[in-house]
Amino acid sequence: MDELTRIEDISKYNEMLGVETFHPLVAVIDFSKAKQICQMRRYMGLYTMFLKDVKCGDIKYGRNYYDYQEGTLVFVAPGQVMEVENSGEIIQPKGWALVFHPDLIHGTSLGQHIKDYTFFSYEVYEALHLSEQERQIVLDCLHKIDFELRHAIDKHSKTLIVTNIELLLNYCVRFYDRQFITRSNVNKDVLARFEKLLGDYFLSDTPQLLGLPTVSYCADKLNLSANYLGDLIKKETGKSPQEHIQLKVMDLAKEKIFDTSRSVSEIAYELGFKYPQHFTRMFKKSTGVSPNEFRSRN
Repeated sequence: MDELTRIEDISKYNEMLGVETFHPLVAVIDFSKAKQICQMRRYMGLYTMFLKDVKCGDIKYGRNYYDYQEGTLVFVAPGQVMEVENSGEIIQPKGWALVFHPDLIHGTSLGQHIKDYTFFSYEVYEALHLSEQERQIVLDCLHKIDFELRHAIDKHSKTLIVTNIELLLNYCVRFYDRQFITRSNVNKDVLARFEKLLGDYFLSDTPQLLGLPTVSYCADKLNLSANYLGDLIKKETGKSPQEHIQLKVMDLAKEKIFDTSRSVSEIAYELGFKYPQHFTRMFKKSTGVSPNEFRSRN
């Protein structure tokens, strides 16, 4: 396996690219002005956003490749390993990057809400594909951040830098919402595969082996991150994947309750509950009555 390069501070990243460091915790990088590099596996200890302008290698994140073409954005959260694969030649990258250390946003509004920007944890499958107008908005935000980085540091610097990063991320939330709508057919295919996965899960003996299916389990089987699956399902149906799983469990439970040859406990174990009382609690919350009451009423 290729050697892993750890990128945990801005100055080291800038040094690798041959660009000047204007701020110890944040950088805006124009790759056309960076030196030629050979791609490598990197551990990123920074929040990173890449805007790709030309094809210069395929980004691999986790076990899979991004849907990463010209005019796309990719987001990387601290603690992730990524690599860009190409034929091994030295290349001149083109595009832009915004890189900032978690320390930059501690104690700020952005720091309090950074977990809301779930696209930082989209591991695979979907980069953000920009229209030309959207791309220009992203570049305008990057230029404003870069302007502040080159301005003499004063008491306003951090506020203006962080505010503009937050503005950029909020635009990206809007653009992702648009993409979920414009890619509705693709999303419906994911939803259909999710429903089939749940159906196949409960037709097998997997519930007795692994318990109730988790969102992470389903996302892994669909080659998606849990956050991406959650956002996609929520935008398509108004319900979270966890709610879909619970509805599936309750639909199956209502059918099985009619089989009076089996006890409520047996049905609970068959569905993947470790403790029958947890099944009874979920059933009553869903139907308003206990499993035994539901059985006797019907």
